[in-house]
Amino acid sequence: MVSKEELVLKAQIRSGRGKKQAKKLREQGNIPAIIYGHKEEPLAIGLSSHDFAEALHHGHRLLDVDIEGKKEKLLVKELQYDHLGRAIIHVDLIRVDLSEKVTVEVPLVFKGVPVGVSEGGVIEEHLAKIEIECTVTEIPESIDVSIKGLKIDESMHVSDIVLPPGVSLVTSPELLLIACHEPVEVVEPTAEEGVAAAEPATPEVITERKPKEEEGEEAGKEKK
Repeated sequence: MVSKEELVLKAQIRSGRGKKQAKKLREQGNIPAIIYGHKEEPLAIGLSSHDFAEALHHGHRLLDVDIEGKKEKLLVKELQYDHLGRAIIHVDLIRVDLSEKVTVEVPLVFKGVPVGVSEGGVIEEHLAKIEIECTVTEIPESIDVSIKGLKIDESMHVSDIVLPPGVSLVTSPELLLIACHEPVEVVEPTAEEGVAAAEPATPEVITERKPKEEEGEEAGKEKK
């Protein structure tokens, strides 16, 4: 359970691996997870789906996990969702200590109404998150970006983001972040163009891409 005073998740070591075992674990209300890092062997565990979701909801990425009586400090590294993008079906965790630096992605929150929007312009967001490096105790839940001064035909780049103390940028500073421009004028089609558009087109064949394997555990590679 999640403690109010301290976030502690209970976990059980998994003896079996593979799709069948993972499915059975989820049916029991748990999420299959893998722990990597610190030159130790990867460890397969199961976490309570409810408690883990509650931890994420409250912005926790650094977790204390009690693995059958042994507590470890773990960082959420990667989440795998179902084909609908809703339910978490697998978690990658890495072992950390409080003094080491890690590379993580954090979401951006754009603050304010740009001047250009007040003048009739529209904004176009190009990035929703950036990659940063910092100690595990300084990982921000999100980074605010003020866009109030953005005018029509102006843009901001990653280099314009003001980072919190102790945080350094990993994402390329030259990448376009957000832009403000005149609204695109919609041109009504002529009668001839409308008739041509109404003619049936050759259907496009879309090949559904299967989601990646739920547990790339057999690879045994170590993540950090």
